[in-house]
Amino acid sequence: MAKLVFIRHGQSQWNLSNQFTGWEDVDLSDEGVRQAKNAGQLLKAEGIEFDQAYTSVLTRAIKTLHYALEESGQLWIPEEKSWRLNERHYGALQGLNKEETAEKYGDEQVHIWRRSYDTLPPLLDASDEGSAANDRRYAYLDPRAIPGGENLKVTLERVIPFWQDKIAPKLIDNKNVIVAAHGNSLRALTKYIEDISDEDIMDVEMATGEPVVYDLDQQLNVISKKKLN
Repeated sequence: MAKLVFIRHGQSQWNLSNQFTGWEDVDLSDEGVRQAKNAGQLLKAEGIEFDQAYTSVLTRAIKTLHYALEESGQLWIPEEKSWRLNERHYGALQGLNKEETAEKYGDEQVHIWRRSYDTLPPLLDASDEGSAANDRRYAYLDPRAIPGGENLKVTLERVIPFWQDKIAPKLIDNKNVIVAAHGNSLRALTKYIEDISDEDIMDVEMATGEPVVYDLDQQLNVISKKKLN
């Protein structure tokens, strides 16, 4: 039986200022650092030993992973970063204040952009300032793979190949895995492994810096799920 741990990154600077973040590379706040370290202390108290770590290519997730592993005495374990674990891309909403955006477009429209499973936000063009197409960490990708905006459905479609190719084989081999990523990329994985419906996933939240521990059988069925707080 393998253990799988999800950790949403600790509070970021833009979580604190209530801005849409998405693929923007925002650092942790002081509270986010505290949350990440606390996550590691909780994992140490549980006695969970990891064989492999995965994270996105965004600073807030990478630092959360490193703080958590350092606090649990496991900073040395193998680690792999992938853009496929990035947060959902919020398109042209990225950088905007959520409250001000609601005042401009209406609470209902912003709620749809944020919570609908298959409604896309306003999209960025590859030539727009702030497009990920201009970020060298994605320079090796087929330009058609770089989104101008995503909903949870599209996020799921890009996350699942990484699960199937990288994470699942480790778990099947009875390796314990930790994934430090983002609210929506982890919600997408949660939907997949728990077989949650399109409607019910809208009510699933990932708290910042809170480890979620799964026990999985050889067929990757969920035996148990526990949140550490």
